Amino acid sequence: MPTALERIDLRTSVETKALIARAAATTGMSVSAFLLSAARERAHAVLSQTDSLTLTPRDWEAFVAALDHQDRPRPKLTAAMERYRAWKSEPTDA
Repeated sequence: MPTALERIDLRTSVETKALIARAAATTGMSVSAFLLSAARERAHAVLSQTDSLTLTPRDWEAFVAALDHQDRPRPKLTAAMERYRAWKSEPTDA
């Protein structure tokens, strides 16, 4: 099954377009492939900063301890789950 493709339109200065076209040609890529490659690389770099967590050894121990003691009652969470289940089981007007 082919992947659906989306379009991204950009406006830029003549100088920036020439710079990108020159860099793309140098790498043997089309301008589109070059831009997509650069944008994906940058997007991964940006998201990796927010998708990972670095802890000190002391913080790691506190994190593990919190995970080990997560079986205490949580009445607010239980109530929220019950409200959600009741909401999901309500008949819908279709």
